Amino acid sequence: MPKENLIWMDGELLEESRATVPFLTTALHYGLGVFEGIRCYHTARGPAIFRLDEHMQRLVNSAKILGFRSLPYTAEELGQACKQVVKANGFEACYIRPLIYHTSAQRSMNIDAGVAKVGIAAWEWGAYLGDEALESGVRMHVSSFTRHHPNVMMTKAKVTGNYANSSLAKTESVRLGFDEAVMLDPQGFVAECSGENLFIVRDGVIYTPGTPTVLEGITRDALMELAAGLGHRVVETQISRDQLYIADECFVCGTAAEVVPVTEIDFRVIGSGKMGPITRAIQKEFFALVHGEHARSAEWLDYV
Repeated sequence: MPKENLIWMDGELLEESRATVPFLTTALHYGLGVFEGIRCYHTARGPAIFRLDEHMQRLVNSAKILGFRSLPYTAEELGQACKQVVKANGFEACYIRPLIYHTSAQRSMNIDAGVAKVGIAAWEWGAYLGDEALESGVRMHVSSFTRHHPNVMMTKAKVTGNYANSSLAKTESVRLGFDEAVMLDPQGFVAECSGENLFIVRDGVIYTPGTPTVLEGITRDALMELAAGLGHRVVETQISRDQLYIADECFVCGTAAEVVPVTEIDFRVIGSGKMGPITRAIQKEFFALVHGEHARSAEWLDYV
């Protein structure tokens, strides 16, 4: 039998088949959990985790937003546990998934009636939208499902329950023959995709939706800084659906997806129908950065 990956469960490394939770865990029934997605990349100096501190701080912030009053571990301790998982599994490159989940003996939806438990898994995972998409791009569809109103669900937290909304949109788009969904905010403006932030390029300027109704993506933030470093102007603003169709370029980003061009939306070809020059330049900068070959790599990589 193949060797099982090891998962960190509240300080103990367990084989995947043993890293389980009880059926009546409230996180499973009510979506009371928060998580992160983090990538560890192969570099000449060994495996390195991209922006580990920022991811751990967002994880802790997500738990606070959801309503946990206390956590059993600090952000720094959770970061060390992520490194431990990568090292214990012998990964050179992998995806890391920390999860803080609620459990309550009372089976209560009241967060104060339970406690926080933590698990951290890691596995080898290629490009989320497919390796070929990194060059050839993806086809997207504006979903019939609207992104959360910021006072309906907490849009700055990676709450597990939030992702039912993403799953509905993603499944709809795939069933219709597309690769991914674009989601509009409650006012009808472009928000984000089911699991990625979105950018468009028009007349050399890069535009991206502001943060009120989207997740403040850590990869999004990195690309905005890299783009500025390349001399590009980046503007956070409201984007209408029809502005997507007439963009010169469009690309999406996220920990899982990395940096992917979008070549078609709702059967409208975007730009030339191929990866545009600004997207290509930013993608090149990003991959140099995460593989330890960029001037800012030392700042944003945490070596295992």
